[in-house]
Amino acid sequence: MGILSGSVPWFTMMIVHKKSPILQKIDDTLGVFHTHAVAGLLGGMLTGLFAEPKLCALFLPVTNSRGGVYGGSGGMQLLKQLAGGAFIIGWNLVVTSIICVVINLVIPLRMSEEQLLIGDDAVHGEEAYALWGDGEKYDSTKHGYSDDNNNNKTSTGATQVV
Repeated sequence: MGILSGSVPWFTMMIVHKKSPILQKIDDTLGVFHTHAVAGLLGGMLTGLFAEPKLCALFLPVTNSRGGVYGGSGGMQLLKQLAGGAFIIGWNLVVTSIICVVINLVIPLRMSEEQLLIGDDAVHGEEAYALWGDGEKYDSTKHGYSDDNNNNKTSTGATQVV
């Protein structure tokens, strides 16, 4: 379970997400879908598969609860876990939608098209992160800084010196 709980969410985030046209339309900068939804559902399903009968008896008033690998009625625990996961997915969709509708009554949830064309870094006047992990190279002409101790260059773009 431990190996799968780290490997499968990483695989969905780093491989599947980049190849899936549907997932690429979702703005999930921090990988919340992969680290919470995928990992949580996987953990629930694996718990239903490997639930030890003696431990189930300690926490569940239902007799003969067991994981799928223990035979007998083990498949029922897997179905219970699947039903629980489906309920949580439904609950999150409904409650998150309600929260977004209420917030949208107060402030817009999305920037205007004009602001989006400018870019959110320029609108906010700062650059939150400078990450070059996807093969990008640091471009001193773009960011207005170089390591050659020549600090007389003027900054351009979103991160202008004030």
